[in-house]
Parts: sequence; structure tokens; C-alpha cells
Amino acid sequence: MKRISVLCLAMLCIAASSVSAQESRAFTEGTVTVVTAVDIKDGQYDKYMAYLAKSYQPQMEAQKKAGNIVSWTVFDANPRGRDDADVYLTVTYANMAAFDGLDDRMYPVSKEASGMTRDQANQASADRGSMRDIIGSEIIREITLK
Repeated sequence: MKRISVLCLAMLCIAASSVSAQESRAFTEGTVTVVTAVDIKDGQYDKYMAYLAKSYQPQMEAQKKAGNIVSWTVFDANPRGRDDADVYLTVTYANMAAFDGLDDRMYPVSKEASGMTRDQANQASADRGSMRDIIGSEIIREITLK
């Protein structure tokens, strides 16, 4: 009787692991990207691109070198309507865990790259409002199909 119980238990374990294997997801989770939609005000496109080249690019490269981000990209867009973005800024992180304590890791790098304190950086961001409006941001995650 004991032998039958052990055999039944073993078969149950095998069946459970078989079901578990069949229920695995068909993908793995990958990098996480923040996509920011930017509406550039009339007549400000070249000025905003100059800001990106002079200030934004060095900061993003410094963050990449520090390992805080995986990559960053600027995309030009053809807006379909007045409320659509002219430019998309993307910043890619290794995973969702990369957001834990992110400001504490990024601020010193940004300060070194830009030479600005947090208050100065906030004021500079507000000043860029004369060139652009941020329509919104979203977080997207890459998934790799198995």
C-alpha cells in the first residue's frame, strides 16, 4: 500500500510539472522604453534641435556611459493633426527594476554633464516651454517571442 502511495505521488508530481511547463508564457520580458511626445511650437524647430544637440545629447550619453540607461533616440515625426507630436524622445532602460532609485543615480551624472543644480535644471526645463510642449509620455516594454 505504501508503495502504491509513493507511486501515485510521483505520478502526480510528474503531471504537475508537465502542466507547469505547458503553461509557460510564449515570450520573455525585455527592455523598458519611455516614449515622450513633443509638440514643437511654430518657428522653434531649429532652436529645439540645437538644444537637443548641445545639452540633451551630452546628458544622455553620460547616463548611458554610467549604465543608467541602455540607449536613447530622437525621432522626427510627421504630425497628422495639430495635437500630434513633431518629435518623439525615447530612453531605454534595462528593465523595470532600473526605475528603483533612478533619480538618485541619474542626478549626479546629469549635474556633472550639465553643470546645473536641480533648481537650475528645473528652471531650464520650464524655459524650454517657450520652444515646445510635452504632449505626454508612456512606458513600453519590449517582449521577445520564444
